[in-house]
Amino acid sequence: MNIEIVKPMDIEKRSMEIITEILGDKIKTLDEKNLHIIKRVIHTSADFDYADNLCFSDNAAEILANAIKNGADIVTDTQMAKSGINKATLEKFGGEVHCFIADEDVAAEAKKRGITRSAVSMEKAAKLNKPLIFAIGNAPTALLSLKELIDSGKLKPEIIIGVPVGFVNVVESKEIIMETHIPYIVARGRKGGSNVAAAICNAALYTLVQR
Repeated sequence: MNIEIVKPMDIEKRSMEIITEILGDKIKTLDEKNLHIIKRVIHTSADFDYADNLCFSDNAAEILANAIKNGADIVTDTQMAKSGINKATLEKFGGEVHCFIADEDVAAEAKKRGITRSAVSMEKAAKLNKPLIFAIGNAPTALLSLKELIDSGKLKPEIIIGVPVGFVNVVESKEIIMETHIPYIVARGRKGGSNVAAAICNAALYTLVQR
């Protein structure tokens, strides 16, 4: 077995080179504007299915980057996703990350109404007086709540990153988001996760820093 010697500061660069090599000719079929996000998600997950599963509305990558550049906040459905987003870089553009899932008022309201905390946390986020990016990596009910808020005119996100993972209403909730007029980046099917949601946000952040 040949062990490749790579300096610590070069590991990520080498990883991206390997990803490019494995994608091979498939890269030619991918929209170049989305490639940095696709490769960042593959880098995070080591799952090349995302080259096919990630779906982008028109100009979604640029819309995400511009929203961050203009100071939008990011709302997540899990503390894990919040932890994974590069908050120091986001703060340079005037944004911050919110996750209300563990808030006492959210838990109490969810119990009272017999719905998930994820759904209620989206309702709480809708009251923030800032441009918002939603990065959902765990809860389909968060996406369904967002759809209701959008339809009722209570919310107009800059973009929705819809990548929950699992089985119950996962596929359906993603398809519903893709039917809205809101820009989206969605991992079609059952795959996704909080790490994927964070990776998509970070891909946009790192691209902005490199410009």
